[in-house]
Amino acid sequence: MYEKHNSLVEIRHHASLAGVRARVESVLAKLVELDLTDYAKMILRDACEELLGCTSAHGGHLPFNLQTYVIEEMNRLADAELPRYLFYRYRYDTFPQRRRLDRYPPCIQIEPTSTCNYRCVFCYQIDDDFTRKNSGHMGFMSLDTFRRIVDQAVGHCEAVTLASRGEPLICPRIEEMLRYAGEGKFLALKINTNAWFLSEAKSHAILQADVNTVVFSADAASEPQYSQLRVGGNLRRVVENIKQFRDIREKHYPRSRTITRISGVRVPGTPDLDEMEEFWGDLVDQVAFVRYNPWENTYERPVNDIAAPCSDLWRRMFIWWDGTVNPCDVDYKSTLAVGNAMRQGLDDLWLSDAYMELRNRHSDGQRSNCSPCNRCTVV
Repeated sequence: MYEKHNSLVEIRHHASLAGVRARVESVLAKLVELDLTDYAKMILRDACEELLGCTSAHGGHLPFNLQTYVIEEMNRLADAELPRYLFYRYRYDTFPQRRRLDRYPPCIQIEPTSTCNYRCVFCYQIDDDFTRKNSGHMGFMSLDTFRRIVDQAVGHCEAVTLASRGEPLICPRIEEMLRYAGEGKFLALKINTNAWFLSEAKSHAILQADVNTVVFSADAASEPQYSQLRVGGNLRRVVENIKQFRDIREKHYPRSRTITRISGVRVPGTPDLDEMEEFWGDLVDQVAFVRYNPWENTYERPVNDIAAPCSDLWRRMFIWWDGTVNPCDVDYKSTLAVGNAMRQGLDDLWLSDAYMELRNRHSDGQRSNCSPCNRCTVV
């Protein structure tokens, strides 16, 4: 099984992890004074009390806890922003295990484009039925579609990731999208990129948007290993682009809160984390590996006997370039699509009959009757 909430198998970073307890205690002490709804205050109280060990988790579940990279994100936030972040993070980390829902998803993934210049060996971009031009799956999100999604998400979804099936920096409107999603709208704004198209202008756009985390996808520290895994890529070009990003941040944005991370997929033959950190450590804040999941073709995998529900059904919503809303990206051909964000509200889609039916079937032990869930390993 691929545990989505525990996909980072190794991570190295150099941030201080001290002082978190005192900040959480301060949020709890000032909870009554905060200008929040009663519901938000209830969630915050649960989050703070579980973190401080004042109470056990609901329903016998493991209590809310913070991984080190989450603490690093919190350390870069002002005290006034911390309640917003904890409200999001508690829901993101605990709601999937506790089968809880509220009006909006804790996280949305917006796909600026489904196209990619790489054909990584572990990615569904190698499926010709998906990538051929007349498949109907390839395209770029319009700026109007992007703005509509962002406008609905502001104030409700703190975590917004610009990435899914394609390489976001290919999108012709990506710089405008970054500007529109920036300005403090989201405390957990993230972008995933292979860095091939990471130009000077795009580097400035990312940093000006105050993106919380920039993930550079790379699985190796040398050639030919890099281009054997990231087919179509070139390590030298990627390294130069990431160096340029680092230099721009240091020179023009010395107070930037953006966290940079090299993240590779752990597959046989990838280097150990020490080697990765030695090569990439001076260029980024974090170096990590995520667990391999067989994304490359879900539909041809054998049916399995996994009965545990998929956590993404309670954690995040995927929105493709054309507005299609899908419960996951392992189903990259959208057989489980629940609607379209250009015709329906995000909250209506999140709590729609189609979404709820899929959640109920997973919860009731009927995952084996859901396709392609019965061929997927994500829990």
